[in-house]
Amino acid sequence: MENKLSDEYSELVQAQAELWNLTVGFQKSMSLRCALDLGIPDAINNYGQPMTLSQIQSALSLPSAKKPHLHRLLRMLTHIGFISEQNAGVGTEAVYGLTTMSRLVLKNEGASTMFPLMWFNLDSIMVKPSLHLGEWFKQDDQQKPFEMAHGCTFWEMTRKNSNFNKMFNDAMESTNKFFIDAFVKHVSDDFKGVHSLVDVGGGTGALARGIAGNFPHIECTVLDLPQVIQSIPNDGPVKFVSGNMFNYVPPADVIVLKWILHDWCDEDCIKILRRCKDAIPSREAGGKVIVIENVIGSTSSRACHESQLLSDMVMLTTFTAKERDKNEWKKLFADAGFGSYQVTYSIGFNSVIEIYP
Repeated sequence: MENKLSDEYSELVQAQAELWNLTVGFQKSMSLRCALDLGIPDAINNYGQPMTLSQIQSALSLPSAKKPHLHRLLRMLTHIGFISEQNAGVGTEAVYGLTTMSRLVLKNEGASTMFPLMWFNLDSIMVKPSLHLGEWFKQDDQQKPFEMAHGCTFWEMTRKNSNFNKMFNDAMESTNKFFIDAFVKHVSDDFKGVHSLVDVGGGTGALARGIAGNFPHIECTVLDLPQVIQSIPNDGPVKFVSGNMFNYVPPADVIVLKWILHDWCDEDCIKILRRCKDAIPSREAGGKVIVIENVIGSTSSRACHESQLLSDMVMLTTFTAKERDKNEWKKLFADAGFGSYQVTYSIGFNSVIEIYP
């Protein structure tokens, strides 16, 4: 039984607990990483129904000595809503099942899984820069927290570390596949008069292939760096062009920029947007650029708003770039020479913005 405390002391105790939770809150992320590493969601899914602690331990081939500690991990995963715990009855073991969240990372879901995105962001290379954020704030030089942690930029890391490059490309592809259905549904009317489209920084082409598959009359092209597209066959419905978006964007009716601009400072974004503007025809001729990014403050969902803020901190520590609010986007588009824009709709914590020359 809890002792009754004065209001002042109760507030102090509550603040202490919340501060502690923030301090060690990274254990939630690391518990999630451990669950993905062990393959807990897939083990439950393969079993076909909720599993007991003993069954999970056996399915994962874990040493018997780890069983009590596995229970502690499952308790945390249940607390954060990643898996569910159900009481099977008096005198029987509890059973653990999947939730909507854990179903999103099932490996055998193929194109629909978000496992690569989660695995990439939980990798030590992506986590370590956050430890250098305080040091970065105190210094005048332009070195990014990512560079402080690894001695190179993010893009240099993708060039020299093939495993990291693959993780990044797989992660970006998983975000595209998760996004495609909703995106295609919303743009079906807008794409009727479109004959050509370039996905700038389109990675391995998941979004472009999704568009080409639903709109076969559109000639779709992906522009990306050599290390991204070098191993992709160029004989399908999507054409792949190796290049640098700061120097050149292939001409098209529509240019798509998905999760590109948040990687760059305003000055660099203006350069990219001007290249895109040069590549499209007039608005009267159907020219436009579709930007898919966060618009901070655009959602009433607390979870989605927190996702936007957390993503902003990832951009800060990785690129010293940022997510932007509506006024920041408006200024950026105007500075790049565009005549008008509109936020057409939102998908989760992402918004689809159409900008016109």
